[in-house]
Amino acid sequence: MSGTVVGMADMKVSASVDDSLVTYALGSCLGIAVYDPTALVGGLLHVMLPLSSIDQAKGQENPAIFVDTGVPALFRACYRLGAVKQRMIVRVAGGASVGAPGDPDQFQIGKRNMLTLRKLLWKNGLLIQAQDVGGHRLARNMTLRIADGSITIKTAGVTAAL
Repeated sequence: MSGTVVGMADMKVSASVDDSLVTYALGSCLGIAVYDPTALVGGLLHVMLPLSSIDQAKGQENPAIFVDTGVPALFRACYRLGAVKQRMIVRVAGGASVGAPGDPDQFQIGKRNMLTLRKLLWKNGLLIQAQDVGGHRLARNMTLRIADGSITIKTAGVTAAL
């Protein structure tokens, strides 16, 4: 099985059952995995910030930076490979608070990323099926296997299914 790395502010999609998509070090960023079990199409997005309104030019140049531009781009890329919205399974990891425990997380990027994602999905008739989000300063690695849509999350050396 080959592994395709999804960097920060990056997105990859695949319809190859031999492929897996992996992203590393999700802190306040979100790893958003979508999968169509019938078409065997999946995608993984590593977004950094909630809204492109802070820099619309950057959002147009690289939609994967922001939740509000990256998620639609991820779905469209999967549709081009044969995925169907009604069959899509959405799972999410990351969204941690990056402030030290006891210190305020002034910008609350992780929390705002999740809020923006939930609103966007809800407006489009989709829900998150599973998530591993929140906490303090956690660095999560997320892997999506295209063959079966399974997700694994590795945090502090411990691997678990999502």
